[in-house]
Amino acid sequence: MDEVLLRSLTPGVLAILVRRGADFAAAEDAVQDALLQAVRVWPADPPRDAKGWLVTVAWRKFLDATRADAARRRREDLVEEEPAPGPAPAVDDTLQLYFLCAHPSLTPASAVALTLRAVGGLTTRQIAEAYLVPEATMAQRISRAKRTVSGVRLDRPGDVATVLRVLYLVFNEGYSGDVDLAAEAIRLTQQLAAAVDHPEVAGLLALMLLHHARRAARTASDGSLVPLAEQDRSRWDTALIAEGVGILQAALARDRLGEFQAQAAIAALHADAPTTEETDWVQIVEWYDELTRLTDSPIVRLNRAVAVGEADGPRAGLAALAALDASLPRHAAVAAYLHERDGDLATAARLYAEAAHKAPNVAERDHLTRQAARLNARRCR
Repeated sequence: MDEVLLRSLTPGVLAILVRRGADFAAAEDAVQDALLQAVRVWPADPPRDAKGWLVTVAWRKFLDATRADAARRRREDLVEEEPAPGPAPAVDDTLQLYFLCAHPSLTPASAVALTLRAVGGLTTRQIAEAYLVPEATMAQRISRAKRTVSGVRLDRPGDVATVLRVLYLVFNEGYSGDVDLAAEAIRLTQQLAAAVDHPEVAGLLALMLLHHARRAARTASDGSLVPLAEQDRSRWDTALIAEGVGILQAALARDRLGEFQAQAAIAALHADAPTTEETDWVQIVEWYDELTRLTDSPIVRLNRAVAVGEADGPRAGLAALAALDASLPRHAAVAAYLHERDGDLATAARLYAEAAHKAPNVAERDHLTRQAARLNARRCR
């Protein structure tokens, strides 16, 4: 082994490594490793180009050392990022998931459907009933939404309006459906209200609180449904009502009316009345007029017909109802109620039975069945 040759080649090899981008200290270490390998290998297998051999081996040694150092640094960084031993901090990302599912690449309707299914935990049937469409149609909508977002990164949050719509539907399903989601919807809406200064966020929160305040009185001890007119108002949560009214008043004072504020105003008028007879039905009709202007929803018009029947008499309510599609959910129940108030018990009983057959849940079906039986019993006396 010609040590003089090796020493003479070392500066040139070192210079080549530095020109290739190696820092001097790392290049020097790599060249020393290459020289040691040359001492071991060359006696048995001398290279044709000694300098070229040294440059190639030294560069490989440098790359191996660089990769090993980078891997070590990554491992150290991961160790530093590991959480401390013990209970993990309570971090709730649920609301963030709602925003991410409301992705800008989706239409608002598709975003709502996907979020209700993926995050809200509702079934396709429940979502279809909320949207007044067949279950198969909703299944296709959700499938299309999944395909749309399958190739995109969920790193762009959707808008507040879409998230509000999701929270509203989750609350409604929890309030009147088979799965108790109302408290969770209220909690998330409170989080949103704390983070976003928007009157419609406040309006939705007020609406939820006002409805939730009456929840204890909505069912009897046997689980049967108790209509608003028959509820024990002493069981209403006055603290929740006061909180909801306060939030609503602050939102309305900003003079940026939206549908959730209008609905909350209707709920507040119901909550403010000591009895059904003392309810300000005229003002409720006026708020339904505002809500119709804002949404043009057939369900809003259906509820307005009930309010008109209370304010101006059952025949006025039936006239308002006549303009609506009879296939609307709960149309038959509203017609039955108005016909009963107008004294047409036979028609009312038939419509209550029809409404029971179409009821979306067991509690409502049983209530409507009892109403039909009650009127049939009265007619037979």
